[in-house]
Amino acid sequence: MSKTIAINAGSSSLKWQLYQMPEEIVLAAGIIERIGLNDAISTVKYDGKKETETLDIPDHTVAVKILLEDLLKHGIIKEYTEITGVGHRVVAGGEIFKESTVIGEKEIQQIEELSALAPLHNPAHVAAIRAFEEVLPDVLNVAVFDTAFHTTMPEHAYLYPIPRKYYKENKVRKYGAHGTSHYYVAHEAAKVLGRPLEELKIITAHIGNGVSITANYHGESMDTSMGFTPLAGPMMGTRSGDIDPAIIPYLVANVPELKDAADVVTMLNKQSGLLGVSEMSSDMRDIEAGLQAKNPDAVLAYNIFIDRIKKFIGQYFAVLNGADAIVFTAGMGENAPLMRNDVIAGLSWFGIELDPEKNVFGNFGDISTPESKVRVLVIPTNEELVIARDVERLKNA
Repeated sequence: MSKTIAINAGSSSLKWQLYQMPEEIVLAAGIIERIGLNDAISTVKYDGKKETETLDIPDHTVAVKILLEDLLKHGIIKEYTEITGVGHRVVAGGEIFKESTVIGEKEIQQIEELSALAPLHNPAHVAAIRAFEEVLPDVLNVAVFDTAFHTTMPEHAYLYPIPRKYYKENKVRKYGAHGTSHYYVAHEAAKVLGRPLEELKIITAHIGNGVSITANYHGESMDTSMGFTPLAGPMMGTRSGDIDPAIIPYLVANVPELKDAADVVTMLNKQSGLLGVSEMSSDMRDIEAGLQAKNPDAVLAYNIFIDRIKKFIGQYFAVLNGADAIVFTAGMGENAPLMRNDVIAGLSWFGIELDPEKNVFGNFGDISTPESKVRVLVIPTNEELVIARDVERLKNA
């Protein structure tokens, strides 16, 4: 029995799941947080247990070593040879990577070169890949790209209305993100609806700290809200989403601490969204607590958040010429019934109705009324399982 690790690396974190394949059994899962600090936290969950340690973890290589040592220490594996594949979530594959790919040195360099498309993500992915190559040099490494699912977008959807030479020479276009999540929940939605995916038009709403909406036509991405980078689209936890681009030079000219465009982009990525408007938190749970307390800043942040999501869903009704279902997924999509209710309430013209007894925390599946003309589903995403499946497929190829 082989084992595959699915890895989702952030700039200061390493989220992982260990699968027994091909049975797709989760043997253990965990996360290492605060990488780069001397009080980093490693959490391992297995057999109903949860082990947490605070450690000095200076970089991703050390984090990988700790992860693997934990697997041995807790008896999850007996030796490293049981691990036959490592799958890495990579946000930006550009036009180079249109499907999951076995990683060698050439591919690592290409992923690194694509960091301009996902500056918060791709460098961390490269660090994790190199760390696993150092610690497990003989194990198959596979990159699974967030952008790959969106390579089916038609030209009129992915091109920006700027001089085409910038696409031809500089590859400036919409790439999207969260593709693995959108792919997974669309397939699961077809199972819930009891219909072939090839017959369905589905709007998938991945609403976590990052937010993206996708128009899925017969199993393929026709349009998506994230763009050249994951900064585009609706308002997010710390990201602004879409803004007038003329704001960037205006801020550089008028705000002393914003010295150049890079400073503004950092602000738009890390200090905006729910955090920037509410001036209190990027976490929807805190924002909802502020709603209850009638905090005007929390109310404003929440209202902008709902407004932007509704607008994108409305756009994709037009792109698809109607839809069979809307699917909510990811942290907020799965766990924020109030947010779901308020988004759908603003789309009642389409004949969409939520069942308040089903739209509750912890309930998944169809949460719409029998009379609703469009089904509304809550489906937990499972990007790690998609990653593990692709490792298994390429390992056997």
